[in-house]
Amino acid sequence: MKHYEVEILDAKTKDKLCFLDKVEPNATIGEIKSMFHKSHPQWYPARQSIRLDPKGKSLKDEDVLQHLPVGTTATFYFRDLGAQISWVTVFLTEYTGPLVIYLLFYFRVPFIYAPKYDFTTSKHWVVHLACMCHSFHYVKRLLETLFVHRFSHGTMPLRNIFKNCTYYWGFAAWMAYYINHPLYTPPIYGEQQIRLALIIFLFCQIGNFSIHIALRNLRPPGSKTRKIPYPTKNPFTWIFLLVSCPNYTYELGSWLGFTLMTQCLPVAFFTLVGFIQMTVWAKGKHRSYLKEFRDYPPLRSPILPFVL
Repeated sequence: MKHYEVEILDAKTKDKLCFLDKVEPNATIGEIKSMFHKSHPQWYPARQSIRLDPKGKSLKDEDVLQHLPVGTTATFYFRDLGAQISWVTVFLTEYTGPLVIYLLFYFRVPFIYAPKYDFTTSKHWVVHLACMCHSFHYVKRLLETLFVHRFSHGTMPLRNIFKNCTYYWGFAAWMAYYINHPLYTPPIYGEQQIRLALIIFLFCQIGNFSIHIALRNLRPPGSKTRKIPYPTKNPFTWIFLLVSCPNYTYELGSWLGFTLMTQCLPVAFFTLVGFIQMTVWAKGKHRSYLKEFRDYPPLRSPILPFVL
């Protein structure tokens, strides 16, 4: 059996960083990263990007050496991805913040509103309903992070946690300030508007959870396998017939419901910004599905059926 010689160069300077002798042909990129880590302890595998070309795409950990377009002396290029943090840690942090922050405004702790309103409660029942819905949403997200989601990538750059927390925590504070404000006024169409909004919100929350369960069941534990998601017996998943990322579709619906329920401008702005970001993610995922699967259903749109 022939063995490979592997040299790893810095993608920027082209300096040789490491030379690995007698590497097995069936060695994976993940294993090569571990070997590289032994000679450079500061670069643990999760922060390594190994590529065939200095400006090319990162190779996957599961790529096998003998299946790559390299000779028996293989040259790879290394780029430092920076300090990494687990997706689970990021999600738990960015979702716990809005849950706690919103409740601080709901209970009107001191130094938020005028002293006479400290620890008072709103006279409008929609304010209490909104708090329950907001709390339910983020408790659901936390539980899904712990027990439902299976992440294809174990880590993300550490800097992302600051960006993500600024977004989620900041918007939560902005929304909560106005919804729980002593001068807040209920929706213009009153109880009918609130009840319709609650139905929309709960419907979309159930739909979002159903999609997350369907996506989880596509990927065996510990696997990075990707498959085309199809509708299941659960009616909430039938939207897969028309949309590639219905989890985002339902997420948008939930926040539209919350906007209708509270009739609050900061909530509407949060919904709009979230929709723009989710559209970017959905389009990216839709493109990767089309690229990876030749038999991908042609009727599907990224996030909104027949529209977007």
